[in-house]
Amino acid sequence: MGSYGYVHSMSVPGKYMDKLPREVWIACISQMGLQAKTPELMVEMIIRILNDVVVYQPDVICLPEVFPTSNIEQNLSLAEKVEKSGVILELFSNFAKQHQCHIICPLYTSENGKVYNAGVVFDREGKNIGEYRKIHLTEGEIENGLTPGPLQPPVFHTDLGIIGIQICFDIEWDDGWTKLRDQGAEIVFWPSAFAGGQAVNYKAIQHKYVVASSTRKNTAKLCDITGEVISQTGIWDRNYFCASVNLEKAFLHTWPYVSRFDEIREKYGRKVRITTFHEEEWSIIESLSPDIKVSDILKEYELKTYEQLMQDSEVAQIKARNGH
Repeated sequence: MGSYGYVHSMSVPGKYMDKLPREVWIACISQMGLQAKTPELMVEMIIRILNDVVVYQPDVICLPEVFPTSNIEQNLSLAEKVEKSGVILELFSNFAKQHQCHIICPLYTSENGKVYNAGVVFDREGKNIGEYRKIHLTEGEIENGLTPGPLQPPVFHTDLGIIGIQICFDIEWDDGWTKLRDQGAEIVFWPSAFAGGQAVNYKAIQHKYVVASSTRKNTAKLCDITGEVISQTGIWDRNYFCASVNLEKAFLHTWPYVSRFDEIREKYGRKVRITTFHEEEWSIIESLSPDIKVSDILKEYELKTYEQLMQDSEVAQIKARNGH
C-alpha cells in the first residue's frame, strides 16, 4: 500500500526528546485512494496504517466520517451498518488501550430506535467516554433514516485538555463550533467526507482553537489557533499525518499589549515565544518551557486574551450606549 506517513517533527515523542507539558501529538487519517470490498477489509486497511502511526506515539488519533462503511463495494442497509458498529468499536477500544492513545471513531450508532452519524471517543485505557452525534445532516442522510443529533454538542475532558467534535456538513453552520468554544474546547476534531479546504483554517482562527480534520478523500490537516496549517496529507503522503501542537499559548490582540512584549522577552528569553501577525495585529504568546505557564505571564503583565478583551469591550460599549 506504499508509504503513508508524514511527521511534522523529526523527533519522536518520548524517544528522542521530552514533551512539553501541553504538547499534544495528533494523528489524522485520509481514506484517499483506499477501496475495499467490505467494512471488515476497510477496517483492516485502516489498522495497517495505524500500525505505522503508533511508532510516533500519538496522544490522539482521529478517523474519517463513518469510515468503516465508506469507500467499500458491499451495498449495506443502514441497519446492517449499525449492526457492524459493535465489533468495530470493541476493536478500536482495544487498540486505544494497547497503544495508550485516545481514538475518535466515527461510525453509525443507535439508541431508542434512532440512528446517528456519530463520533465515539475512547480514552487511553480504551474506555468509551461518550460520543458526539452529527447536528447538521444532509437531506440525503435524513431520507436514508438518520436522526440529527442534539443541538448542544458535548465536550470531552481528557488529559490532553478539553476536546470537541464536529462532523462533515456541520462545517456549513457555526452554532456547534461556537458552543464548543463557549464550553472551553481547545481542540476540535472534524471527521468528514470531504476536505473542506480553507473553511477548516477559518474555523480554527475564528474560534481560536486547534482544528484537526480526517477525511474520506483529499486532504486531512491540522490547523493551529492562528489558522495556519501545522501538518497535512498530500500527493506524496496521502493517508496520514502525525504532528505536534503546543496548547500552552494564548491569542492576544497586539495593541495595547505590545508595550509589554520587550519586558517579557527580557525576562524569559528563549523560554517564551511571541509571534506577531503585523497586519492583523494578532499576537501569540507561547511557553517553550515546562516550568512556565502562559496564564501566569498574562497575570504578571496584565494582559488579556483576545476573547477576554472582546468581551470587556462589548460590556463597555453596552454601558456607554445606556449612558452609564
